[in-house]
Amino acid sequence: MNTNNNKVAVIGCGIAGPAVALFLKRIGWNPVIYEAATTHDDYAGLFLNVGRNGLRVLKELGIDQPIRSEGFEMRVMRFRNGKGKPLGEVGHMEGEPQGYTVKRGFLHRVLRDEVIRQQIPLVLGAKLVRMKSGNAEAELEFENGMTETVRFVVGCDGIHSSLRKSLLPDAPQPQFTGLISIGGFSKGVKVPFVPGVQQMVFGNRAFFGYIVQPSGEVFWFGNEEVKGIPTRRDMLAISQSEWHRRTTELYKGDDPLILDIIRSTQGDIGAFPIYDMPPQPTWHKGPAVLIGDAVHATSPNAGQGASMALEDAMMLTKCIRDIDDLELAFTTFRTLRHARVERIVRYSRTLGQRKYASNRVQAFFRDTMMPLFLKSANKDSHGWMYDYRIDWEERVLQNAGASR
Repeated sequence: MNTNNNKVAVIGCGIAGPAVALFLKRIGWNPVIYEAATTHDDYAGLFLNVGRNGLRVLKELGIDQPIRSEGFEMRVMRFRNGKGKPLGEVGHMEGEPQGYTVKRGFLHRVLRDEVIRQQIPLVLGAKLVRMKSGNAEAELEFENGMTETVRFVVGCDGIHSSLRKSLLPDAPQPQFTGLISIGGFSKGVKVPFVPGVQQMVFGNRAFFGYIVQPSGEVFWFGNEEVKGIPTRRDMLAISQSEWHRRTTELYKGDDPLILDIIRSTQGDIGAFPIYDMPPQPTWHKGPAVLIGDAVHATSPNAGQGASMALEDAMMLTKCIRDIDDLELAFTTFRTLRHARVERIVRYSRTLGQRKYASNRVQAFFRDTMMPLFLKSANKDSHGWMYDYRIDWEERVLQNAGASR
């Protein structure tokens, strides 16, 4: 670390931001997290999967246990059609879980609590407007009038990243997948608790999935194929009564249990358009680098978004630790990561496309072929995705773009 300015700006306090800040502090930098939101909302969003690959990163940070204790152990995904016909399953009940399902806000809080415990500064209401870079520093301007000068910047501000827009205005833009995700949390409905199993239903008009917690609370989600390019603002403009009507109509004629779960929803039904990111040729420019959803956002079908962000945080920090030249460290980081994350983005989009059958003929072939597809997928149980490991102690080779 050959600089008198030891300060690093981390843009965004979701998942990647706190993780990379914790790792950077470990190797001697002074990170500061800048978050556009003015308050922390631990109830925003629905729930997510932290794969066992992501759990290994949290374990390196010493904060994996709360996720294991609070989360629902994910071992098997069990599929059926809307009439209740079993189509097969993926996963194994024995061995290490594929991961854990937790409420998104809970994971955010675990990461943020560790940031606070380690006394890493966190600035709220700091929405980035632009970045100016010199030879050895970056100047940041925020919407509230605040300015900062730092040695380098890590962009962790999500798929609609302000830093990416400022840094790389000509970069490929996020793409709408054609799907929206709806979901919520239900109580009081009689659904059997099956440890380790997530239930997946190919309905007549839309896909539906749910898990049941030991407490009886049901986490549920649905995916609907829609036309146009809806935004999150469009989703928020629709009333809750309309979402309940629309969702009920969507699963009319499917397994009655689905409607029972939806009717028992406590609180709002959440709705989010699903975007992912086309391959980005550039992940950095000057003293700034992008990680997580800011550069390779994936749809939630593969359940790997959070784990990809955590892996990025750890790998980027290793590159910065082991390579003195920041430009070369950023380049090496992309070399080590791009093939894996782009494969997951493609795979997740493919999973989304397999969820739908627009007519009875397509439904017939889906229900006929799905058991064969699931049987094939089960041979590997997605080991290429979940068994990926980053060893903190291994050194990064700057001349080979790979770890020993």
